[in-house]
Amino acid sequence: MAVLVECLCHKKQSLRNKVCSCGEGLVKLKRSGKMNYWIAYRLPGGKQRRELIGESIEEARDADGKRRVQKREKRIFDVKMETKMTFKELTDWYLNLQSVKDKRYFWVLKIRLNQFNSVFGHMMVQDVKNSMLKDYQAKRKKEGKALSTIDQEVGAAKTVINAAFYDDKVGGDVLKQFKTVGKLLRGNSNKRKRTLTPMEFNRLVGSAPFHLKPILWTGYDTGTREGEALNLKWKGLSLKDRIIKLEAHETKDAEVREIPISDDLFEILNDLPRGIQPDLNVFTHRGKAIKDIRTGLMKACKKAGIVYGRFKDSGFIYHDLRRTFYTDARRAGVPESVIKEITGHSRNQVTDRYDDVSMEDKREAIEKLTLYRKGQITTVDQTVDQTAILGG
Repeated sequence: MAVLVECLCHKKQSLRNKVCSCGEGLVKLKRSGKMNYWIAYRLPGGKQRRELIGESIEEARDADGKRRVQKREKRIFDVKMETKMTFKELTDWYLNLQSVKDKRYFWVLKIRLNQFNSVFGHMMVQDVKNSMLKDYQAKRKKEGKALSTIDQEVGAAKTVINAAFYDDKVGGDVLKQFKTVGKLLRGNSNKRKRTLTPMEFNRLVGSAPFHLKPILWTGYDTGTREGEALNLKWKGLSLKDRIIKLEAHETKDAEVREIPISDDLFEILNDLPRGIQPDLNVFTHRGKAIKDIRTGLMKACKKAGIVYGRFKDSGFIYHDLRRTFYTDARRAGVPESVIKEITGHSRNQVTDRYDDVSMEDKREAIEKLTLYRKGQITTVDQTVDQTAILGG
């Protein structure tokens, strides 16, 4: 057991050291009273643990003495679980849960937690305080990070703590430190409103590379999410019945969804080279499943004269095709209960839940949508022709 001092470079070392290996003078830092002190001890089996005490060397020595007494009395580990785990270790436990690995957003969760752990990963869970979390938010904001990104990083850490609390790995004191940290982004302040007109979509799809065109048409004519479209398998596509079927594990809301295929989309999908095996992806490029379309979409938008980017004014992203589908279908006179059944939006209202939507209802909705969009293009063309006549 020992008391360690932490240099500004975050290296923990003996109190006897006068100079850190990074060249920083430790004596001067100790006198400043702005150094963190840790205690180190070993668990049964020999694994070493470090525990952050704070900026007081007296408190560090007291804590070290307390652990020595507990060791002599063979009750050193008669303490809370969070005093024996760093946040990185707790994160590893959480990410190794099969129920977590099965989440569709697992890879995003890992990214957010990796960022959070770059600051807090080395700390004992019980030492992460509310003020530190708020300071983390402020620093990330100052770095120019989007409020939604910061909220997702802290939110991911909260998710870990909540799971650990109900698994008796942390106590209520730890839960309280995280629970009281509020979001920076309030309500629907980041709610997007971007939709594409039929003319804009025609320019976009006309500017897109060949492998991207069918993906754009799928989002535009079905309202599917980007992940649902990219992960579409041939077994879920029935060109004979003109239906896209998404299984429960393939949708965000974990429900089976059947979507009728429009005439335009049918022609496009029917021209794709079909995979021999049903588990192969529908959308491929150079023989490989397409996993990321951002670069291609950004170039297509630039060529089509459409601003691209989530955080740009009037910027377009793939998810806006889903909003475009919903908006156009509503304007075409399709009942919202039918739109929600196609897109997979929650049907919470009593009237929605009692409204039985059939495949025929959905096919009729797609026909109305197609007619509406063609009408929009015709109207614009007539306006342009009339302008040209008047101008002449």
